[in-house]
Amino acid sequence: MQLLEERIARDGRVLAGGVLKVDGFLNHQMDVALFCELGREFYRLFADCGVTKILTIEASGIGIACITAQFFHVPVVSAKKCRTKNISSEVYACKVASFTHGCVNDVVVSREFLCPEDRVLIIDDFLAEGNALMGLLDLVDRAGATAVGAGIVIEKTFQGGGERVRKTGLRVESLAKVASMSEAEGVRFC
Repeated sequence: MQLLEERIARDGRVLAGGVLKVDGFLNHQMDVALFCELGREFYRLFADCGVTKILTIEASGIGIACITAQFFHVPVVSAKKCRTKNISSEVYACKVASFTHGCVNDVVVSREFLCPEDRVLIIDDFLAEGNALMGLLDLVDRAGATAVGAGIVIEKTFQGGGERVRKTGLRVESLAKVASMSEAEGVRFC
């Protein structure tokens, strides 16, 4: 998606340790007009899949998932990274290692929000090593639901997560694919 690649090139920054900083428009301060274009593109890509729910993981994927859900006219389910008192005791749970945060999170979704009849589109901001996406896919499988695909805003192809997830047979559509990046040279797209 050229609009997104241009925005990353203009406003993104590469930090040490393989981090692409896009917090000025994607995951700290959010450009809602850009999110609308992202949601429209995800709808174009997955409109014929019979999506009944959109699943994301807190926190950065929530805004994108919500805007995308408006095009599909379906609810968003947000997997929580910690269990709180207001979440039902009946949950689907898994462990997910976070590349950005360098920790492992217990991720949960209440059983009342994912069921076997659901056709789930997973939406997330980044795909690096594939851990979050594999965890969300595991939650969908535990619910007996069908994962129809994953819409990713930015995939860092050099970290192998996309290849890992695609080997499961899941359709993954990434709007910007980063082939390489460095502090000195910036971002190079596929």
